[in-house]
Amino acid sequence: MTGIAGTRASCARLAVVSPAFRLALAWVFLFTMPAFFAVNHLVARSVDFLAPHAMAFGRWTLACLFLLPFVGAALWRKRAALGREAWQLLILGALGMWICGAFVYIGARTTTATNIGLIYAACPVGIVIIARIFLAERLGGSQIAGIALCLAGLLLILMKGEPARLLAVEFTRGDLWIAASALSWSIYTVLLKRWSSAFDSTERLTAAIGAGALVLLPITVIEAAVVGPPPLGWPTIAAWLILAIVPGVAAYAAFSFTLRELGAGRTAIYMYLGPLYTAALAWMVLAERPSWYHVAGAALILPGIFLATRAPQPASG
Repeated sequence: MTGIAGTRASCARLAVVSPAFRLALAWVFLFTMPAFFAVNHLVARSVDFLAPHAMAFGRWTLACLFLLPFVGAALWRKRAALGREAWQLLILGALGMWICGAFVYIGARTTTATNIGLIYAACPVGIVIIARIFLAERLGGSQIAGIALCLAGLLLILMKGEPARLLAVEFTRGDLWIAASALSWSIYTVLLKRWSSAFDSTERLTAAIGAGALVLLPITVIEAAVVGPPPLGWPTIAAWLILAIVPGVAAYAAFSFTLRELGAGRTAIYMYLGPLYTAALAWMVLAERPSWYHVAGAALILPGIFLATRAPQPASG
């Protein structure tokens, strides 16, 4: 009896502490998950021996296999809910793992990093607008000002401090692939928040990843028949493992958790940190030194994030 009472007391204390802890953890993830996603860009730029769909399929298959030992039993217990939510999971898998995976790898081969950044710059704004329409998430003056500061800082980085670079941008066929991916990510983000689920964030992520791998499977087979199968060796396995663990499991799990705790509008702001994290990783990994416009862009983006993620003040009266 004492043990049961002690367990109940511990659970009660956890229930009290848990919301504050979850909120603090969500804020930590908000500022760290851009680094996880940035790894995807570094690997995509350095790996040219894998076809786009093969890269995405290997990434998500390994990610699913990594997560199943932790949530497989729970998914089996909730198999009835799995059947009820199957169509939602297939849609989330197609949006988040197929389009947001393979389309980026396809587009990156025929467009520039500057163009990709410009297209994705509109993505958080789109998420905030869609969330405002479909999730009734309010936007206050500080949120709008914060978004404007973030966008200004991002554009400064993309222009490398020279406005003429922005005017000289020429869009290519690859930009259509990146635009489709950015739009898909916006819809994925809002649907993930809008659709209720019987699963916790990790269980749902695993199910969505599995659904995404199923969507990718026939397309990957067709791709292999056209361009040849992926080369099986340690470089391929290493690329898949890195993509599965860092910008796969870690990034998407952090994103799903933060989305649930902070909402779609706030969570979308993390994307503005992407260029800063990419520049930092490129400096450490590729020996590319940051320039003054990275510092100036950060000076705009960081306070912009503070304003954009503030809770709207309740209307007086």
